Amino acid sequence: MHSFEWVEPKTMSEALDSLSLEDPNVRMVSGGTALMLMMKSGVFTPTKLVNLRSVQGFSEISVKDQHLCIGSLTSLAEIEHSTLVAKELPVLKDVMKKLSNVRVRNVARLGGALSHGDPHMDLPPLLSCLDASVCIQSKDSSRVMQVQDLYLGYYETALEKNELITEVLIPLKPKRHSVYMKCTTRSADDWPALGVAVDLLSNKNTIEDVRIVLGAVCEVPTTLSLTQNFLKNKLINDAVLDEAAKIALTEISPISDELGSSEYKLHLVSIYVKRAIQALMNKGAKNE
Repeated sequence: MHSFEWVEPKTMSEALDSLSLEDPNVRMVSGGTALMLMMKSGVFTPTKLVNLRSVQGFSEISVKDQHLCIGSLTSLAEIEHSTLVAKELPVLKDVMKKLSNVRVRNVARLGGALSHGDPHMDLPPLLSCLDASVCIQSKDSSRVMQVQDLYLGYYETALEKNELITEVLIPLKPKRHSVYMKCTTRSADDWPALGVAVDLLSNKNTIEDVRIVLGAVCEVPTTLSLTQNFLKNKLINDAVLDEAAKIALTEISPISDELGSSEYKLHLVSIYVKRAIQALMNKGAKNE
């Protein structure tokens, strides 16, 4: 492993001062679970690492203006065990239980997980489906971006080299139901071959509105817009779900990787889109 400069700022302002548009090999590190693997394998060689562990004030979970607000330095384990998350957004708590393993969740931070850009991660499709946004900060400016817009390609994000995520904002919509399902080829907490997030509003057995986002199938979280439009105001039955699955397959061009071929992933989509929608419709029926 090559030598590099190690910086430990006390404030976010000091941390941002360490970033540079000119040097793409400067990285922020808080959990470092993915970064350390990339360094050990030689995929990434930093010139400087900026340790955020001493920075205060960016690891709170709160509700403001009908949004669940989570600081970027919040660990995944803290989200998993938060009573506020369990109350306001139980789907997020459920996802955490099978997101990697306990050791990783104890160390990994939310901002780092979203900034990594790996298409196989669980949170990007779920948060995209929930219409979440991220607050992005640089030394001189700030902006807010939808989570889905953050991803541009394989390990590629819209973050500039001098920016970082400071907070995640998830709108709370009590009348809607959400679910995230994934298919793994090994253990339940492994990288998914497919992840599907569905968020819908239903009236008895009719879908009034729905969002469907796939992860791990394509290079970025992918919204099934045509499938969504087809399902709106539909009375859900087996025939409608079968047709929705057929439409979903026309909207994607899956990537082949070590977790599954493109053909295998197409097969998974046809199964899991129907399975996720039916699970939510059953849940809605029980609550009515």
